Order: sequence, then C-alpha cells, then structure tokens
Amino acid sequence: MQRGIGGTEFKNRTIVIDKRFCGPPGFGNGGYVCGRFSRFIDTPAVAIRLLLPAPLDTELEVRETKEGVVLLDGGIVLAEARPTKFVLEPPPCPSYEEAEAASLRYRGFTKHWFPCCFVCGPNRGPGDGLQVFAGPVEGSGLVACPWIPDASVASAGGSVSTEFLWTALDCPGSFTFPQPAGEAIVLGEFQVELFGEVSAGERCVLVAWQIAGHGRKHHTATALFSKSKTCRAIGLATFLTVPEQAWRKS
Repeated sequence: MQRGIGGTEFKNRTIVIDKRFCGPPGFGNGGYVCGRFSRFIDTPAVAIRLLLPAPLDTELEVRETKEGVVLLDGGIVLAEARPTKFVLEPPPCPSYEEAEAASLRYRGFTKHWFPCCFVCGPNRGPGDGLQVFAGPVEGSGLVACPWIPDASVASAGGSVSTEFLWTALDCPGSFTFPQPAGEAIVLGEFQVELFGEVSAGERCVLVAWQIAGHGRKHHTATALFSKSKTCRAIGLATFLTVPEQAWRKS
C-alpha cells in the first residue's frame, strides 16, 4: 500500500465531488474540495491552492509530487496541496446568542452570487446545505454565525468528518469584505489547521475576519469554536473577485 505525504495511505487515488457539494453552478464548493483533497496529506495543517474549479460527479485523480499532491481532471491540474505550518490567534468567541443575532444580518439573504452553494446558499434547506450564514457582529470587525452540524456530515462515530470542518471554514471569510458590483467571490487558496473533534448536533460558532485586501485578492481568517468555546479549527483563505456573469455561464 503506497503512502502519501506524512504517512497517509493512498487507499484510493481518485475522488468524486458529489453534486450535493456544489459551490458555483456545476462545480464543487472550494472548501469541500480542499477538505476532501487535504485527506491525502497526514499533517495537522495543510495548504491548498485551487487553480481551476473542480467539476461535479467526475472521477478526479490524486497524484503525489515531491512537494505534496496534485488533483487532476484528465491530466489538467485543478489543485495543489502541501504540508504547512502557521500561527494564527483567534479572537474571543462571541456567545451563541450573539452569533444568532449576527446571522440575521447575513447579506446573502438579500443578494447571493451562488444561492445554491452547499455551505452558504440561502436556497439550501436544513439537512441539505450547511446553512452557514455569517453576518456582522455589532461593534467589531467580525462576522459570525451559529452552526449545528447534522448527522449527514458525521462519521459513524458521531464526529463531524474532517472535510466538513474545512467546508464550514470556507464561506464566512467571503463575507468579511464588501462584494464588488457585478463580481462573484471565489476561493483561491486555503490553509487549515484542525485542533479537535466536533460532534453532530453540537452548538458551534463560526467567526471570520479580514486580514488584508489588495485589488482582486482578499486575505481572511476563520475560526470554528465548539460548544465550550474551544477553537477546534482555524483557516487562512485568499479569495478572488471574478466576473459574476462568467460563472453563471458555466
């Protein structure tokens, strides 16, 4: 049995992104794609660069390289992953009630570039999408929302599968800065470190904030807190603004 970076066993060198886990129409949600892909590197923190969107219901190849692993569609590289290390101090966790109040101010309820997104799409109902609706926390530079993962994203033991921890960390960061008119926001790079497990049915809080913005690039961070307000996962993301109409034609 071949082992990947950090000792991961390559039990299956392909992955398929089910249509349930869409982001832009016809493509996988960036955070979910990263989460699935990250499982081929057995280190606490993984960095992933998304080069092209991953198609749905398509067998994609995972191939090991000197630096890490790559994800391919018919020989075309879609993403690159490697082990990483980073230090990021999360902010204090808002109360669950504060997160609920912030979620009511989620701007995606009014206008959303991908309303069927598995993570933050308002057109996805309970038990279908993750319903991560992060809105501004009054008196701070944060956005936040509650998140109660359901049984469909948990393993047989009841803990949320790691790819869904990555997934939940994705979209809140894209709501930490204003949406440019006529443009959509997509994930370009993602680094995540996982610190512990989260149980299905647990009352969690997601918090995100912007670190810096440079033209089309926006650097953000997201933290996932458990019921006890312990940080279970943290992520650094680079989002890109792209012409919205181009994605709608995809």
